[in-house]
Amino acid sequence: MADREETSRLEELFYEGSDLHGEERLEEALDRFEQCLAIDPDYVDAILGKAMVMSATERHEEAIELAKRMVEIDPDAVLAYTNLSMFYQKAGRIEEAETAGAKARTLEWKAELGGGQQEPSTDGSRED
Repeated sequence: MADREETSRLEELFYEGSDLHGEERLEEALDRFEQCLAIDPDYVDAILGKAMVMSATERHEEAIELAKRMVEIDPDAVLAYTNLSMFYQKAGRIEEAETAGAKARTLEWKAELGGGQQEPSTDGSRED
């Protein structure tokens, strides 16, 4: 876990990387995301940033592996599955893309429903 100074540096590097990615300065963006991950290997935003650079440079298999890492870190993250689906699709792995996309939709529906079905109370009323 990063301390306060490292967290500030992580955010600075992440935003620099994001800006560089937006400017299509992909190698520089990749460097910033990798610097983030050297500080905190589980920093999901930097993992996603790196995956997006990999995808933009047609390194789809690497993007897929990074998205799988995001899923490992946060298995309930809709964004992780959505991006995994997109990377699979770009790699031509349509069946896997559809599976990941379905998982993203399921997680989104669960979130909309408040995390799943609520247990009924014994008197028939709902407890909110």
